Amino acid sequence: MRPLLFNLESDPTLAANLCTALDAEMGELEQRQFPDGESYLRILNDCADRQVVVFCNLVRPDEKTLRLLFLLDTLRELGATQVGLVTPYLAYMRQDKRFKSGECVSSRPYARLLSQGLDWLITMDPHLHRYSSLYEIYSVPNQVVPAAPLIAQWIRDNLTQPLLIGPDSESEQWVAQVAELADVPFQVLEKVRHGDYDVEVSLPQVERWQDHTPVLVDDIISSGRTMLETIQHLTDAGLKSPVCIGVHGLFSADAYERLTAEAQVVTTNCVTHSSNQIEVAEALADAVKVQLKKSYA
Repeated sequence: MRPLLFNLESDPTLAANLCTALDAEMGELEQRQFPDGESYLRILNDCADRQVVVFCNLVRPDEKTLRLLFLLDTLRELGATQVGLVTPYLAYMRQDKRFKSGECVSSRPYARLLSQGLDWLITMDPHLHRYSSLYEIYSVPNQVVPAAPLIAQWIRDNLTQPLLIGPDSESEQWVAQVAELADVPFQVLEKVRHGDYDVEVSLPQVERWQDHTPVLVDDIISSGRTMLETIQHLTDAGLKSPVCIGVHGLFSADAYERLTAEAQVVTTNCVTHSSNQIEVAEALADAVKVQLKKSYA
């Protein structure tokens, strides 16, 4: 029997592409709010003995998470044999440490909440900084779909003589991976600190790269501050106008406008935005197929 796919308040185009790639049946939901602001949810499909995939992009998670939990619980109650979540952007991953006394390390309770209702979880390049893997906080089988191969393919298809740039040493592993897949060179900016407020940033062998197009790659573009600072260093070094590539384009405030004034900006369609040029549906679908097969094993 074909799996059921429900789209909970997320990109309808990506959901449709995912449904097609999975040869799934698109499920239907009835939702509304009561006058007091509480949520009403009804599933219009027979879920008994069906594998169910929930597509819910957890951008703006406070608006979606409660309804997601209601949906997961109801699917189980109605007899679904498997309930998995596909969320291209996994929220509440950035608060992974208690920096000040009394702070909530929100990534942990959020992971516990979602894990309780799921059989598996699939996402793309979550913000793993102090966690080595999602298994440190999520208790269900999960798969991280890498964006690096998709970004590398876009670079091969669209750019001539690119040079990947890492803004600092922390970015080197990520940038090096994309560069290897795209078969292009990369460099990491060097920082020399002369004092608390005096930091010099330079590009090694800058003369060698004058004819190349700098390409900045990051997992999340939110304020855009790091990329804007890097662009300024590249401009000062006399390099061409760069291309900025992000997996998750969140673009807070006027970040997108400020970036596009200085560079071409490209993102995956993990988060719906006018900068989307890199399609993720097939990669996500391949990961879902693995989980669906496991349930039959």
